[in-house]
Amino acid sequence: MKAFDVVALGELLIDFTENGISQQGNPILEANPGGAPCNVLAMLNRLGKKTAFIGKVGEDSFGQQLRKAVEESGTDVTNLLMDKEIPTTLAFVHKLPNGDRDFSFYRNPGADMMLKKEEVSEDIIKAGKIFHFGTLSSTHEGVRQATRYALEVAKENGLLISFDPNLREPLWDSLEHAKEEIRYGLSKCDILKISDNELEFMTGTRDYGKGIEILRGQYPIPLIFLTLGKEGSRAYYGDIVVEEKPFLQENTIETTGAGDTFTGCALGYILEHGLDGLTQDNLRELLVFANAGASMITTRKGALKVMPEREEIEGFIRSRG
Repeated sequence: MKAFDVVALGELLIDFTENGISQQGNPILEANPGGAPCNVLAMLNRLGKKTAFIGKVGEDSFGQQLRKAVEESGTDVTNLLMDKEIPTTLAFVHKLPNGDRDFSFYRNPGADMMLKKEEVSEDIIKAGKIFHFGTLSSTHEGVRQATRYALEVAKENGLLISFDPNLREPLWDSLEHAKEEIRYGLSKCDILKISDNELEFMTGTRDYGKGIEILRGQYPIPLIFLTLGKEGSRAYYGDIVVEEKPFLQENTIETTGAGDTFTGCALGYILEHGLDGLTQDNLRELLVFANAGASMITTRKGALKVMPEREEIEGFIRSRG
């Protein structure tokens, strides 16, 4: 028996999100625990899965806040380290008029970049069923080595590899470097969650069917999820292609964490049904559940601390049926 269903490695940071205007007319910012990998794990915890996180925060008040939030969400933090010198990474999330987001990062350096290869716990990775990662842990040399080492350990021990590029352009010294690291992730993963803008970034086409065809021609990834924002999502598995509509809501606040919620729901389904022999009905059920979970998180501020429960998602689906 494995101790953990999913082990993730990557960034853990504070997302400062707008939460009203002060009496002086200044924007009020709320310090929300954030970072894609831990958001995914938080959703998995709500589905009754066991998770562990590998990463680093600063030994400061924000780092203490993050460690407490991740631990309280149910994730094992044995391999969440605290840096005595480098502060916790901060991100400022600005909502644009069209509903999209713009990110400003204070990470030059940030503690999440300081994770070293020798600090990665082999035992925790070996105790997992799925290893999940993104590219923010590959923007700089030291943490890139740690990420690749963790991937090697995961591969050698038979874990399924889950990858979400999670492209954040301001954090890269060049976009070509970002493409190189995404290509590396594509070459290693069994499960890919990629957004429409990331697919266009990697393939140069807005014809998403053609873009997926290009990716699959280069990388034999068994299962690909394509998230399309307000257009829903698709799954590509062997010869099967399934598309499901989104659950649009009038009371959407922001989209922060929607993709991570989708990924957590999807990985939860794979843990329960396996990666082999999935049917069209399986994938349709998975997409409906993941789309619903992602929709629900857009009505809540933050992500990590407010992930929906399984019963909430199922009830939401019934209410929209």
